Amino acid sequence: MYVHIGGEYTILSKSIVGLINLETVPASSSDMNSFLKISEEDNILEYVSEEIPRSIVITGDRVYVSPLSVSTLNKRIRTSNIVTDP
Repeated sequence: MYVHIGGEYTILSKSIVGLINLETVPASSSDMNSFLKISEEDNILEYVSEEIPRSIVITGDRVYVSPLSVSTLNKRIRTSNIVTDP
């Protein structure tokens, strides 16, 4: 199933390999800054909105910076994985 991650972006929930809560990562984190810089240099970094970034969604081939919180994304992922009978 698909998950809306902010802006105009919707991705397959099973393609998500990681979520990072930017609200708990210090702005001075050299590891995070390096990760984002490398992702940008590799042209795999996508900002899904101009709103304040709250999380990073990592898939097998892209890195998305999202204005949605990790808790909101987790709820959407869980909801998208619920299978209902027709």
